[in-house]
Parts: sequence; structure tokens; C-alpha cells
Amino acid sequence: MSNAVVERLIGALNGHDLDAIAACFGEDFVSHWPAHPSRDFQGPEQVRRNWEMIFKMSPEITVAMTNSVEVGDEVWGEWHYTKAAGQDLRGVIIIAVRDGLIRESRFYMEPIDGADAAVPGGPRLARD
Repeated sequence: MSNAVVERLIGALNGHDLDAIAACFGEDFVSHWPAHPSRDFQGPEQVRRNWEMIFKMSPEITVAMTNSVEVGDEVWGEWHYTKAAGQDLRGVIIIAVRDGLIRESRFYMEPIDGADAAVPGGPRLARD
């Protein structure tokens, strides 16, 4: 990945640096959660408040982007959050960057199922 602001964001997240996190976002930032629209929010101050709460609940959390594609002003990334409130999360976050700041994101993150998770359509097949 070659997007400097997203790289700064990942470093700030892993450093638990709230000021540096908020500095990655434009004042017009909007976060969309298409599968959970009631979670949508706006502004870098809300980003800061959200991460402050996450760091309190998950002091050992780490964040990685495991794969990414850049198209125009968007970074489509596969993300992995470890030790997020006792669970790991994986998914895609699409980030729009303009003028060196994050202006929009679309979150598609979900908890990783445990080995005993139910499977749609019936039980899991035994593995040898």
C-alpha cells in the first residue's frame, strides 16, 4: 500500500495515539456502516471518542491491513483487528482520501467465528 494517510492511521491506531488518529481525518469525514446504518457517524472528534472507548475496552488491540487495492482516491483494504474486546474482527474497510485526509469510510467488519460456530444450512462436516 502506498497511501501515506492510511499508513499513518495504522501506526497511530497501533500506537494508541488519539491525537494522531484524529489528525488523519478531515472535518467533513463521514463513516458509513452499510450493514448497520445506525452506527453511521461524522467528524474526527467522534472518531477520537470511538477509539478512546475501544482502547479502554481493548487495551491490547492491534490493527493490520492484510491486503489492499487503491483505485482513484479510494483504498479498499482487508483489515484484521486482534484482541478487540476479547475477539478478533476481519473485514473490508473502504476509505476515501482527498487532500491528504480521510474523508469517508465504509465498514464491513465482523467478528471471526469460533471453531464451534453454527453453519448456515446444517452442521459442519467432520474433518480428519
